[in-house]
Amino acid sequence: MVIWIVLGVVLLALVVLALAIRPVVSRLPGLRRSALALQRRAVEAESLRSAAEQLQARAESLQERAAVAQERIVLIKAKRGD
Repeated sequence: MVIWIVLGVVLLALVVLALAIRPVVSRLPGLRRSALALQRRAVEAESLRSAAEQLQARAESLQERAAVAQERIVLIKAKRGD
């Protein structure tokens, strides 16, 4: 008689466990899609960061060239007497 009670309790626990796990298992495909989308966005963000760094370097180079050009203009105006 005790064995039947123990088996009933174990079976009931397994049913409760299965009912608790079911919603989590049913969400796994959606979670996988979300994880893959996040990985793609991370790759895109990395490429955008790289492009932003290149633009920053180019902007700094252009700023230096503009400063040199400004200095040359000042020198030319000084030579002219303006």
